[in-house]
Amino acid sequence: MTTSSFTFVEHWQKDCPDDAEAVLAFWKRENAINDEASAKKRLGEIVLHARDATGAIAGVSTAVPITLPRLGQPTYYFRCFVGKDWRKSRLVLQLLRRTCETLEAFARTHNFPCIGVILEMENARFGEALQRAWWPSTGFVFIGKSQRGLDLRVGYFRGAKLKPAKL
Repeated sequence: MTTSSFTFVEHWQKDCPDDAEAVLAFWKRENAINDEASAKKRLGEIVLHARDATGAIAGVSTAVPITLPRLGQPTYYFRCFVGKDWRKSRLVLQLLRRTCETLEAFARTHNFPCIGVILEMENARFGEALQRAWWPSTGFVFIGKSQRGLDLRVGYFRGAKLKPAKL
């Protein structure tokens, strides 16, 4: 699939050794993850990577299941890294949308192990530019601040139901 000159490659729940090596090289080149062991661990969390028109990796999204105490429901914690040459593009939004679509499709076929996606807004530019409580373009809603004082947003999967409370 190609959108705005980016091609998106799905990794979620797949073994992609050739792509994994390319992603590691991208993270190293961009100084995204400094510790090699952490980078290798993160490979298992990749949902998608994007390549530009030349075939260069431009961005990577990852997700890991978490249950925030205040929410009490399993969600995927979304992370995204876009290389410096592509940060003025709309790639981050494209990666977010496509990652959510991929995770939702997986959740639907696996009895919703997670009910949605959590964003922790580390990039100050997004916090300043996107002050609405609800983002109509993505469906994400503001739910408070993280322990690090960053905005938290959640987007729920269509058809997902709340899980019983665990005591």
